[in-house]
Amino acid sequence: MHKIHPILEQVTANIEARSKSLRSRFMKRTKAYASKEPRRKRLSCANYAHVVAASSEIDKLQAALDRVPNIGIVTSYNDMLSAHQPYHDYPQKLREMARKNGATTQVAGGVPAMCDGVTQGRAGMEMSLFSRDVIAQATAIALCHDAFDAALCLGICDKIVPGLVIGALSFAHMPIIFVPSGPMSSGLANPEKAKIRMQYANGQVGRDKLLEAEMASYHSAGTCTFYGTANSNQMLMEMMGLHVPGAAFVPPSTPLREALTNAAVTRAATTAQNSKNPRRLADVLTVKAFVNGVVGLLATGGSTNLTLHIPAMARAAGIILTWEDIDKLSQIVPLLARVYPNGSADVNHFHAAGGMAFVIRELLNAGLLHDDVQTIWGKGLKDYAKEPVLQDGHLHWREVPAESMDEAVLRPASNPFSPHGGLRELTGNMGRGIAKISAVQPDCQIIEAKCVVFDDQADFLSAYKNKSLPEGDFICVVRFQGPKANGMPELHSLTPSLSSLLDEGRKIALVSDGRMSGASGKVAAAVHLTPEAIDNPILSRLQNGDLLRVDCVNGQVAFLGDETELMTRKKAKRPKEADGMGRELFAQNRRRAGPADKGGAIFW
Repeated sequence: MHKIHPILEQVTANIEARSKSLRSRFMKRTKAYASKEPRRKRLSCANYAHVVAASSEIDKLQAALDRVPNIGIVTSYNDMLSAHQPYHDYPQKLREMARKNGATTQVAGGVPAMCDGVTQGRAGMEMSLFSRDVIAQATAIALCHDAFDAALCLGICDKIVPGLVIGALSFAHMPIIFVPSGPMSSGLANPEKAKIRMQYANGQVGRDKLLEAEMASYHSAGTCTFYGTANSNQMLMEMMGLHVPGAAFVPPSTPLREALTNAAVTRAATTAQNSKNPRRLADVLTVKAFVNGVVGLLATGGSTNLTLHIPAMARAAGIILTWEDIDKLSQIVPLLARVYPNGSADVNHFHAAGGMAFVIRELLNAGLLHDDVQTIWGKGLKDYAKEPVLQDGHLHWREVPAESMDEAVLRPASNPFSPHGGLRELTGNMGRGIAKISAVQPDCQIIEAKCVVFDDQADFLSAYKNKSLPEGDFICVVRFQGPKANGMPELHSLTPSLSSLLDEGRKIALVSDGRMSGASGKVAAAVHLTPEAIDNPILSRLQNGDLLRVDCVNGQVAFLGDETELMTRKKAKRPKEADGMGRELFAQNRRRAGPADKGGAIFW
């Protein structure tokens, strides 16, 4: 066991101290719902008859036995999203495997799974962040029948996994295992895709060429292969011990993927609440597990969206984790991976170079992970520092190579891409925000320039197209994009245009109370700005030409003008609240939404 880094220890201790009361209440609730007998025995005869009415005679007979666990399945299957389409056949496969393990399974319920890639720049994006909380509630509805002794959560993408985790934590008295489906095979090379997107933004190619490139990139079943929020989620589930070890990035419809999925069912059956070796979710998702998740996010240059989701998930577990904690850890965690948009490789290349097992081994050896944690698989993270393989049709785990298979993609802790993690907290008189700097060149990480202010991303794109943006350096401000204003949509559609301006030799930065996601690229961006414009006395009063500073090195986002004069200005008028396309149904969510630094959730 290598000595734990003192700052990792201190951050963990700080979180534990500030969470003591909240975590105690969470654990008390968890204990109250514990049961050594099958959950179904608590049901009345009429209740129980409803549970098994549609089951086969085999499952009805099996369910009548006291020691047989019933495993609930919460699925995000739909066949519109490539990442979730593979789940189509999972319920039957899981049921067959459960029977081999003396268990039964039932699909407890489904949760919505929307795609930010589909809704980018569209009305639906304004419901995206809130879909996480809807998924949490749908998970609670699915499991509230109290007929299950364990659960399997089938989910991959942006808001789905965090929502499933938040919902599952209301049932932390049970073992709950997350089951991924894997990434699609590699398509069009990422640099080529980015090049064509920029050419389209500049009017150099038509929609036909753009569509051709996009179709070549997103071309089959499985998760998108760039390192955005979906794949950051899968990294997180490994780091926090909620997967079968090594399950994150194995492609769908392969023998190894099937073996890993079967192993998840077996593990759920053998660690069910009424088994000889019960394994509660509450004992897996501890402060140390969440700290490990943050370390993984930083070491791999993952999605800024997780700075929203990790605090929200932690809060559901009775843990208060802050952006300041993330920033402190970022000072000691080295950047070990470069995966698009932080490099040219995709997750398949990352996986082949050593993948998550390599990252976890390196971080453990460097004293940058807590190994004294309980996972769904056992004690400690050493199980996750090995890679799964099939030998004679049986699943085994082996040591990963001592050296990375490609140091352009994956490096050891002794020779990282950067000595610091890929995320920073920025603070100043404008509030606090998050910057992803793993893809931002050092000479672009500090910019002091006049700003151009927009209240809608469409207005910026129009100004870019009409060539009415100022010449030279500037900071683009896009406000009224926070949870209360319009649900905090991603602003990914700004990336090609801003990147194009940067390529002209200008210094460009973005400041926004909206999101940029895992697709954040080479432009310095202070996002998730809190308080959001509705509540922010400076952001709401900014005008074109005001001098701002975005400093990703020293962690600053600031208005540099005369604050006394600024406060005499009228606040900008909030854009009219949009409706249609379902947005009117989320008006109450917008009113209840918390600040971004606490996850933007509606629950707390």
